[in-house]
Amino acid sequence: MTSIPAPTPRVHTPLRLLGAAAHLVFLGFYGTAVFTLLSILLATGLGLALVLGIGALFLLGFVYVLFGAAYLETARVEGLYGFGMPMLRARRSPKRGFSGFLHTVWLQFVDGGMWRAVAHLAIATVLGWIAFFLATAIVQAIAIAFSPLYASGGVVEMIGFTYSVAVAPAVGIVVAILSLAGLVGLAMLHGVPARVLIAPIREAQLAAAARDASTQRADAIRASDVERTRIERDLHDGVQPRLVSVGMTLGLAQQKIDTDPHAAKALVAEAHTSTKAAITELRQLARGIHASVLDDRGLDAALSAVASRSHIPVSLDVRMPTRAGRDAEAAVYFAIAESLTNAAKHSRATEARVTVRGRPDGGELWARVEDNGIGGARVLPGGGLDGIQNRITAIGGTARLDSPTGGPTSLEVSVPCAS
Repeated sequence: MTSIPAPTPRVHTPLRLLGAAAHLVFLGFYGTAVFTLLSILLATGLGLALVLGIGALFLLGFVYVLFGAAYLETARVEGLYGFGMPMLRARRSPKRGFSGFLHTVWLQFVDGGMWRAVAHLAIATVLGWIAFFLATAIVQAIAIAFSPLYASGGVVEMIGFTYSVAVAPAVGIVVAILSLAGLVGLAMLHGVPARVLIAPIREAQLAAAARDASTQRADAIRASDVERTRIERDLHDGVQPRLVSVGMTLGLAQQKIDTDPHAAKALVAEAHTSTKAAITELRQLARGIHASVLDDRGLDAALSAVASRSHIPVSLDVRMPTRAGRDAEAAVYFAIAESLTNAAKHSRATEARVTVRGRPDGGELWARVEDNGIGGARVLPGGGLDGIQNRITAIGGTARLDSPTGGPTSLEVSVPCAS
């Protein structure tokens, strides 16, 4: 099926031309102030780069003032012309620590969308000063056109030229018309670089969104593979041997039931105990796949049950003004349950803290799990932390692990909620 592209918005309607003219007059001053600030930050940063690293702070400010100016310019153009594009987003490095911070700053500095918006602001600033002088000329021309009503001495002056009162109205009208035509032409010209520099940001962001969707799909497939492998391992290593043992025990009881009823009774009792243990394991396995209490009573109740079963004491703090989406709650529940299991098995922790927050607008669900163990946790392919990361990423969320040697270990996850 061939998709029909969205119609390109018209940028030369009378209302938009009027808005563009007003924007340009304002941008002459605003853009000058922005580029003056950027010049000061850049010059100071380079000049003080070797003085105790003070210059680095100015250079950092330079990068983020650039981003702020680009963000506002993109929002301005979107508000004026309605290209239908999302706003610029700050870049973020997947790395952690100080190196990740430096990488984040570098990614922001080389962001092509940001530089296109800044270039558009520079062009609009130049056009803005021309528009300001044309607007000033229009006001003066109107004043000249009505000069016979107030002028004394028989002459008037406009922009360095002296005119007779007799010809001043005609000169004023002509200059006003030409200046107005020039201002309209600048307003029309303003839409050209907007299409060339700002509009492509939308295509770039759509391409990035498509890449993110492909990554999420791959992570979802990988998460399902990890989950399937875990279920197979738990069945093979836990429930299956126990059920085989139950069968063998019942077989021995069947052989002894006539010759040694007491021994057969003891074997049946043993098989009964093993059967109850197998049922418990199956329940725990099913709970690991999906907790029914999550649908019935919500994330708070489901996490309370997880905390009560934990082998280490868990401090639970859940604050959710409203229910999040089913997928979001399931992903956070799985991440917390798996984190507590890993803490009990590997971290030597004596306590753990779980914090969950839901935004009042229902847009995002955030959770943090922290233990006081020995740290050193790593994401290994096929491991529990890998499963958490895949499952969170698959629904468009982010997961961050911080586990230095010696502890503590913390895992933060943030997932979008269903609308």
